[in-house]
Amino acid sequence: MSSPSMTSPSTAPPPTKAKVLIVGAGIGGLVLAALLEKAGIEYNVYERAKEVIPLGSAISLGPNVLYFFEQLGVADEIKANSKIIMEAFHYDDDLKEIGHHVYSYHKDRYGDYSYIIARPILYDIIARLVPKEKIQFGAKVLSFLQNKEGVMIRTWDNQTHHGDILVGADGAYSAVRQSLYQQLEEKGQLPASDKEMLPFTNVCLVGTTEPLDLEKFKFLGGEESYFIGVISEKPYTWVVFSTTDNRICWMVVEHLNKNNSKGNDSFRNSEWGPEAAEAMCNEVRDFPFPHGITIGDYIDRTPKELISKVMLEEKLFETWHDGRTVLLGDACHKMHPAAGLGAVSAIQDAIVLASRLYELPSTKLEDVDKVFKEYRAERYPLAIKSYESSKNMAKLIANSWVNILVRKITKYMPLFLWLKVLDALMAYRPQVTFLPLIPDRGTMKPAKQTSLELAKKFPQSI
Repeated sequence: MSSPSMTSPSTAPPPTKAKVLIVGAGIGGLVLAALLEKAGIEYNVYERAKEVIPLGSAISLGPNVLYFFEQLGVADEIKANSKIIMEAFHYDDDLKEIGHHVYSYHKDRYGDYSYIIARPILYDIIARLVPKEKIQFGAKVLSFLQNKEGVMIRTWDNQTHHGDILVGADGAYSAVRQSLYQQLEEKGQLPASDKEMLPFTNVCLVGTTEPLDLEKFKFLGGEESYFIGVISEKPYTWVVFSTTDNRICWMVVEHLNKNNSKGNDSFRNSEWGPEAAEAMCNEVRDFPFPHGITIGDYIDRTPKELISKVMLEEKLFETWHDGRTVLLGDACHKMHPAAGLGAVSAIQDAIVLASRLYELPSTKLEDVDKVFKEYRAERYPLAIKSYESSKNMAKLIANSWVNILVRKITKYMPLFLWLKVLDALMAYRPQVTFLPLIPDRGTMKPAKQTSLELAKKFPQSI
């Protein structure tokens, strides 16, 4: 048996013969597809959108996923298209500094820095790992059926597709989850908490600018990301991050005064879409940043079609799988973006699920169920921690008196407490079990990865 720090794919057991149907070509679904491609497992991806529109702002990637991207061979490309996060500054309405967080400890403590990358660029890097013929766009899934023999999905055009495993990676309003939950509710097996609508207490306007002129935006030079947030007495918080090519990823968060959901009477479809985004742009364009800049300066340098208004839902679902169907990413845990853990958690889900699927001994229902239970057993407790971390970080940007008190306390937080916060975010650094493992470079030992321990039971694979 070789050293536990390395894996030899050439001596790994052959992968499962199962065919996997992935619904959703977001980041989580594509990472899973890329892993199944590497593993030699049969799969197809079904995406409801007719084409990928590169919406969204920035994504923070730290040592909690960068070792995995080294395994995939794309870490260098990701870093080349990113900027290092060394510190972040927070200001009030008068642009007086009210907070300062240092992230440079990541390199020594966890083995690498954290980086900011524009979501569309990260998406493109991952998408190139998946053959185009494996993704079917414009394939809206309406329903599915499953039994002991397999699973079948039906798309809007009345086409059916058959497989052994169905993965719902189709976002917060997952069609797969809704169909699965309907089936469970009819059998009286759906927990009460999973019947509740997705709540949201914030809406967010996001975009990424074109490359900016350094004559006007002189502060954008250098390798480090310009990471600034303004926490206002108004019901808004606005944040910017700089990425490569002198682009700014920006967002404006509006804090609502009560919980909302799509099922509430207060929800109106007219509040969403291009017109709603434009209206919100007009409302917030004078919000200030240091250096005499306003959010309007960034809005005006962002293509209109790449500006979006989204809900910031928060919910951790109890039911992650049943039968041959399993959920991944926002479909089973939707997190506030304040801690930057939404995409990271989806990536980690894909790492663990792919690792367990690789060793699926057969396509029998009992074997599938066992693998799904192992996947949830590892990921659910960590999703709880990420969910709570996201809620806690959200308290730093909200504007009630409680949140103001939290910020004042945080400003004078001792270093050892801040390191505990960072440890909670970065201790779990999973790697996929069927590719060569990357030795961990951090002085802080990574948290236990159960799927890796399970793989070590197979001497020929480690």
